[in-house]
Amino acid sequence: MTTRTLALRVLPPPLVGLRAQRLVERNMLVSRRAWMILVSGFFEPVFYLLSLGIGMGRLVGEVAGPGGTTLSYTAFVAPALLAASAMNGAVFESTINVFVKLRYGKVYDAILATPLRPWDIAIGEITWSLIRGILYSTGFVVVMAAMGLVATPLVILAIPAATLIGFAFGAVGMAATTFMRSWQDFDLVMLFMMPLFLFSATFYPLDVYPPALRVLVQLSPLYHGVELVRAFTLSSFDLGIFGHAAYLLAIGSVGLMVAGRRLGTLLNP
Repeated sequence: MTTRTLALRVLPPPLVGLRAQRLVERNMLVSRRAWMILVSGFFEPVFYLLSLGIGMGRLVGEVAGPGGTTLSYTAFVAPALLAASAMNGAVFESTINVFVKLRYGKVYDAILATPLRPWDIAIGEITWSLIRGILYSTGFVVVMAAMGLVATPLVILAIPAATLIGFAFGAVGMAATTFMRSWQDFDLVMLFMMPLFLFSATFYPLDVYPPALRVLVQLSPLYHGVELVRAFTLSSFDLGIFGHAAYLLAIGSVGLMVAGRRLGTLLNP
């Protein structure tokens, strides 16, 4: 038994429950043979940060940050890329991987021969996507610190904020996957994610949008994630952070409920 699986068996059961923990353990064992895929997810946001910092950062210079302060464009974009990284990692983990296990590998059918139930599968898979997101977020914060983009020790709180983003998008992604019937359906996932990535106040402040578009941007889950992460990385706190957190928590809770019920319908027809 490896050290990682031993730790999962010895440590007290987490809030996700003992049965769901077994699915997390299984995913950890599988990831040992696909560690390159696990590691590769860390580099995408880092490449974005380096390219924007070296390229657009020098062209744009300084921008208006929260509270009317001015900061470098790189420091403005970095928290948004951290939030987008949490979104992308959670969505791809809870869509493509879950789809293969559900429709082709029939992994979940085999799992139901054990004491695990559909709710345990949903909780276990989403928890695993959160673990991956925590690893990526921690690494990204280290890169930000190395580039001199961290101005406060409170940046450590950006990691749980990114985890909340991962929960929201991971739960919704898994719920959406239960409705997918073929690989062509993943085009709809990209059609949904790309506008969120580009138009959630990630690359420019909210006030540059026309008033009509501003309302749509504020409905975006990623916008709330970006604002939450920026609050911790730039020390711009106000009561709005509770609203952002509640919005993400509500979306994630609904997604988890739908995913659990849909898995129960599909696996126990």
